[in-house]
Amino acid sequence: MATAKKKGSGASRRAASRAGEPATAGSDVDAFLASKSHPLAAEISEVRALVLGVDPTIREAIKWSSVSFRNERDFFATVHLRARDTVQIVLFTGVKRKATAETGVPVEDPAGIIERWLAKDRCLVSLGAGRDFRANRAAFVALAKAWVRHV
Repeated sequence: MATAKKKGSGASRRAASRAGEPATAGSDVDAFLASKSHPLAAEISEVRALVLGVDPTIREAIKWSSVSFRNERDFFATVHLRARDTVQIVLFTGVKRKATAETGVPVEDPAGIIERWLAKDRCLVSLGAGRDFRANRAAFVALAKAWVRHV
C-alpha cells in the first residue's frame, strides 16, 4: 500500500542535501547559535561576518552540528563550538578528498593562528577571546582569503 508524503516530512531537507546544499542557512544560523548560549557568542558572530566578507559567494549553514561555510564549489570552514574559552575554526578543502590531501595547502600564517594541522588539507585555527580575538581578526581574514583559493 502506497502512502502519501506528509508536508514537512523531510523530503525537501533530503533534496537540499542531495543538491549539496544544507537544509538551513541565514536566520536559521542565528536561531541555532542562540540555542547554544555559547560564552563567546559575540566573537562567533564576528567570525561569521568576517568569513562572509571574504568573498560574495560564501554562504553559511548548519552542517556537522555547527556553523559551516561554503563557496560555490564546496564547504571549507566550520566553527568548533565545543571550544568554550577560545574561538576555533576548522579549515578544510571540501567534503570530498582532493589533491590537497596529498600535497597540502600552501598558506602563510605569519601570526601563528594555525594551532595545528589535523591533516595536510585541514587545520585548526585558534583566534583567542576578547583582546586576543580582536588582535587576530586581520590575520584570520588574510588566512581565510588564501584558504578559499584552494577549495
